Amino acid sequence: MKCDNLMNSREINPYRRVHQKIPSGCAISGLMSEEGRRIGGSVILKSIACMHDRSNGLGGGFAAYGIYPKRKHQYAFHMMYDNMAAKEATEEFFKDVFNVDTDEPIPTHKEDGVSNPPILWRYFLEVPENKLEFLSERDYVMKIVMRINSEIEGAFVASSGKNMGAFKGVGYPENIGKFYKLEDYSAYIWTAHGRFPTNTPGWWGGAHPFTLLDWSVVHNGEISSYGINKRYLEMFGYKLELRTDTEVIAYLFDLLVRRHKLPIEKAVTALASPFWKDIDRMEPEQKKISTAIRQVYGSTLLNGPFSIILGHSNGMIGLNDRIKLRPMTAARKDDMLYMASEESAIREIAPDLDEVWSPRAGTAVIGTLKTEVE
Repeated sequence: MKCDNLMNSREINPYRRVHQKIPSGCAISGLMSEEGRRIGGSVILKSIACMHDRSNGLGGGFAAYGIYPKRKHQYAFHMMYDNMAAKEATEEFFKDVFNVDTDEPIPTHKEDGVSNPPILWRYFLEVPENKLEFLSERDYVMKIVMRINSEIEGAFVASSGKNMGAFKGVGYPENIGKFYKLEDYSAYIWTAHGRFPTNTPGWWGGAHPFTLLDWSVVHNGEISSYGINKRYLEMFGYKLELRTDTEVIAYLFDLLVRRHKLPIEKAVTALASPFWKDIDRMEPEQKKISTAIRQVYGSTLLNGPFSIILGHSNGMIGLNDRIKLRPMTAARKDDMLYMASEESAIREIAPDLDEVWSPRAGTAVIGTLKTEVE
């Protein structure tokens, strides 16, 4: 179906419009060049706008990788502040824990449908060597993010990775993207989200993506195992303060892949593990591995309906729940990998595709950079 028809209500007969107003609950879209080519932000804006009716104006956001190549060795903190007191408190804190190279407002411009933004500021930071006697650099930065979100009133870290950033807020995603002037950025991975909140409030920090270091997650659905996942993560020092279930997904990938050194494929198996009845039918070696993962990482299993797109500095991953209760379509064209809630959102930006498929329940689609990106 062409998106032009979806967006132009005058061309839609009344019967069809009734059905199009039924909320399907959130939209996700992602694209990456496995060769590391940078794509302008207008492309992802066009894709997510195609699924306008899946969100309700209470949240939209984007993650972009490769946007700060001249500062790729520094941590780029995108911050949201409720007031100047929060900004001043955070900047005093930064003086103690980082070397601050540059700070500046995140460029924005007035956009219809976007109102009451917090103070949006970005910092390019380095970790002093004397802070790393007992911690790795990334463990140190992770703990700093947890402290800001949980201890500084009115301050929130929107993103904290290198050579990447999150841009999010309250509004429809196409308006949020224009507000942040995303057409001025180029990235080798883009992910996007249109939000339809059901169990949690619509607020600027609660919009997707949720990030930690270079991990970012956009999510359609809900995580009914949130309580179990939260308690497990808290044992490893994560503090879950953001009033949303999606937060656990970003932190679980950080724990399993970065800290526990699990390959991506094994981490995905832990989060969307096969049912026991399916494990029983596996070949002996695979059965042994899957059984061990379920036994060791049972508290990381994500229950409930979900489809997610995870971005990280080396690739992009798409994953459904084990029954596939939320939609996801994947496609390829040359070196490009696409994922979205609807095929129309992919064909809107890439009409002539080499391959289109609907990933199986619990089976990840994994895109990996083939070359190092400068």
